[in-house]
Amino acid sequence: MLRRIHLGLIIFLLTLPIVRAQQITRMDPTFWWTGMKNPKLQLLVYGPDIAQTQVSVNYPGVKLDKINKVENPNYLFLDLTVAATAKPGKLNFTFTGAKKTTYSYELKARTKSPKGQGVSSKDFIYLVLPDRFANADESNDKFADMADPAADRQNPFLRHGGDIAGITNHLDYFQELGITALWLNPVVENNQPQTNEGGSLRSAYHGYGFTDHYQVDRRLGGNEAYLKFVQAAHAKNLRVVQDVVYNHVGINHWILKDPPSKDWLHQWPSYTNTSYKFQPVLDPYSALSDKKVTLNGWFVPFLPDLNQENPYVANYLIQNALWTVEYFGVDAWRIDTYMYNDQAFMNRCNQTLLEEYPNIHIFGESWVNNVISQAYFVKNKINFPFKSNQPGTLDFVLWTAFLETINQKSSWDGGENKVYQTLAQDAVYDNPLKLVTFLDNHDTDRYFSLVGEDLNKYKMGLTWLLTTRGIPSLYYGTEILMKNFKNPSDAEVRKDFPGGFKDDKENKFSASGRSALENEAFNFVKKLAQYRNNTPALHSGKLMQYLPQNNTYVYFRYDAAKTIMVATNPTEQEISLETKRFTERIAGFTRARNVLTEETLPSLATIKIPAKTALVLELLK
Repeated sequence: MLRRIHLGLIIFLLTLPIVRAQQITRMDPTFWWTGMKNPKLQLLVYGPDIAQTQVSVNYPGVKLDKINKVENPNYLFLDLTVAATAKPGKLNFTFTGAKKTTYSYELKARTKSPKGQGVSSKDFIYLVLPDRFANADESNDKFADMADPAADRQNPFLRHGGDIAGITNHLDYFQELGITALWLNPVVENNQPQTNEGGSLRSAYHGYGFTDHYQVDRRLGGNEAYLKFVQAAHAKNLRVVQDVVYNHVGINHWILKDPPSKDWLHQWPSYTNTSYKFQPVLDPYSALSDKKVTLNGWFVPFLPDLNQENPYVANYLIQNALWTVEYFGVDAWRIDTYMYNDQAFMNRCNQTLLEEYPNIHIFGESWVNNVISQAYFVKNKINFPFKSNQPGTLDFVLWTAFLETINQKSSWDGGENKVYQTLAQDAVYDNPLKLVTFLDNHDTDRYFSLVGEDLNKYKMGLTWLLTTRGIPSLYYGTEILMKNFKNPSDAEVRKDFPGGFKDDKENKFSASGRSALENEAFNFVKKLAQYRNNTPALHSGKLMQYLPQNNTYVYFRYDAAKTIMVATNPTEQEISLETKRFTERIAGFTRARNVLTEETLPSLATIKIPAKTALVLELLK
């Protein structure tokens, strides 16, 4: 009889509905702050059937304005107001469904540490690819539980183990070189599987396929290492540029495993790649279908395209931007694939960052081939129907002009005319000093190779980079003549910095480890960069350029304190430059000091310019 009762009880219990505590898998942003200028906050809440619960919060100064449900019942988006009176602390969200559960969320106090300081034409930026620069901690080179568990320095397509601590360990090197700001290729988690490209398996070591916006990749050291890096850089008066991506995410992003809605991404009946053409975005005669392919087509199959017209996508990206600047304290914001984004969204995002951090500098990547198109994607003085509010941009047009001027023979509008003609169109920009200039980067052939490994040509381009208008940036290794072309792959221009890894036979961080030619290049950059840092006329003064004549290009940087003359002879023979036509700028000066050689020129009447040389002369009375 007793057995029958027990059996009946078991059957009864098995027929009861299962009541589970509500699970909250994650809440983004992962934490927030009191005292932000914008009191609005939207939290993404993720958990099984979370939309079936009632939500409440009871915390002084925090108001739950609205609970937003979306297509997927595993998400809620909570609109909050965090009043100025709210104090730092833990607030508990209560989720009431079949069973009640709470989730603790932290409001932190804002620190007084520097953040959003910006970079300007006073700075000299150094671009670093973290995986290929220096390895300080071999224990984080690879993890068996990540989608790509491989690391092999012998394979150019896989991760090599460089990390953030390795960069931190070389801050003195950057300072010696005259660098004032560090731009790291993206450090955000890229828990991406290897991809098969051209028959080779490749890792996402470059960092452009985000899989968790709130985690720095642990193979680079994680959030803690990045936070320490920014603090250490600031302690040495080095600023930090964050490399970010809005246009797409990695195909392994945690959200894409169970997206909030079908329109989280740009969807097509069949896979559609972007055309990579910028013209449809700004063309007044553009077909809407062409524009849609440019903006909504996927960059590559393993980088899904985000739909920024979805308000929850937009808020998620914007709040992550604020969280990143506030938490890590970065100073400037470089935006990948800028021109492929919804431009109205970009304006909103830029404005939100600028309102919270008025000094932050924002510059995006819009790889175009003419000044008017470049101006479209930055604050400009042209009557475009759409007005961008982006403060700066990477100056791809001047980059092309630099190379053409160096490598082309003189002609009516070629050779030395190319840089002149490009700068002559600067009137279209709101502030051309905010454009970021460069000679190469992680997506281009190496500069030293592009100039035929000619050290004199190399020096000409570096001289222009460090003396003309804009914010100059240098790709890691350019100062030690790292070379190669992208053919057969990008890996050829993303090689390890010699000396950054334990088994390296050479150490290029040290003068003793560099060849005589490499030291000549390094010391050239160092001397000119340090002079630039200490000479306001050269980085912030006015620019006056003269029409190229007789195979020479001459311009001046000047302010009330100093006048610097830059005179270039790109030809194979020495030139004697008569200076009468420069009276407007040299009147009152009788001699000059060659900044690079320390030689004094006793007269300015005629200046001898050696072949393939750009002179930098500080004019003296």
